[in-house]
Amino acid sequence: YTYVSANCFAGYFLAGLAQYGRFIPPTDKVIIYGEGNRKVIWVYEDDAATYALKTVDDPKTVNKTVYIRPPKNILSQREVVGIWEKLCGRVVEKTHISEEDWLAPMEDGSTSVQRKVEMAIFYHIFFKGELANFDLNQSNQCEAASLYPDVEYTSVERYLSRFA
Repeated sequence: YTYVSANCFAGYFLAGLAQYGRFIPPTDKVIIYGEGNRKVIWVYEDDAATYALKTVDDPKTVNKTVYIRPPKNILSQREVVGIWEKLCGRVVEKTHISEEDWLAPMEDGSTSVQRKVEMAIFYHIFFKGELANFDLNQSNQCEAASLYPDVEYTSVERYLSRFA
């Protein structure tokens, strides 16, 4: 077996600057989760596919988990918003939402199970930073960019430039 951990797909998370339910970058205002400083790993889907295909017949990945963590794409939400502001040439209004306020609807009986699952995913990524808060130091873990340095992955800036 080989597991591939692709992290935050650009089309779902990056394109809308991590705005829940948005798939193009806003030009007026954004919600920042907490202080917006937790590191997130942003991965373009085509790059994830490239890395995954490279693992198929690679004996170095047998019985391992391959983490796709492009070094230039390990950025906080605040850093991503800054890149977008530079690309679009305007400053967007930033509203911070606290961890408590984000979790409050989870207690509400009217919130659907699907919405709660989505909110939990956002919570662990953007409030807890659980994608990038650990080192790969076990023998059954490896990093895709180190294994395949020939892959020219898409940077956050290059990805977002398509919307500017």
